[in-house]
Amino acid sequence: MLEKVKKLRGRPRVFDMGEALDKALEIFWKRGFEGASIAELTEALGINKPSLYAAFGNKEEIFKKALSRYVAGPVAFIQEAVNQPTAYEVAQSFLTKAVEFFTDTNHPKGCLIVQAALSVSADSLLVQDLLTKYRYSYEQQLAKRFEKAKEEGDLPTDANAETLAKFLSTLHQGMSVQVTSGASNGELMEIVEFALKSWPRTN
Repeated sequence: MLEKVKKLRGRPRVFDMGEALDKALEIFWKRGFEGASIAELTEALGINKPSLYAAFGNKEEIFKKALSRYVAGPVAFIQEAVNQPTAYEVAQSFLTKAVEFFTDTNHPKGCLIVQAALSVSADSLLVQDLLTKYRYSYEQQLAKRFEKAKEEGDLPTDANAETLAKFLSTLHQGMSVQVTSGASNGELMEIVEFALKSWPRTN
């Protein structure tokens, strides 16, 4: 009997790592970092606590791996937006795709990075710093793109690239919060259309 237990305990992991991370990602997306419990994670992944820690490390490491998967997959539209030919199209694509993403019923509403940041306390400084770095990273991508637009004459020379990037980032974060409170696709698109009317142009 003891031998059988030992053999069972010694078996290699049978779960798929990618699938497990997808399940963990969904839980963090719904609950935030602190709202997601280890018990909920183990139940969703179908493994016990020792196996969870053996596979992923601590809760912070599970979150970091899930967040990397999120950035490389679901929010890849940010990079697509940055690559648009004009600054206006960058802003339009970024905001429009964000609304489509936030309201997609195939996954939890809103943005994981925004939602998780709202629920992070001072006890989780590593996670807080990580989320801040991700937000800063895409703001910097946008700012760099808008500086290029100024050099190309696509934006007025007095346009502040960092302010424009922060403007889009603020709208992005605000709409993420709005959608979790019940805002519809149509309501968010009205905000996008209003914001784009004020976008600086050279002609």
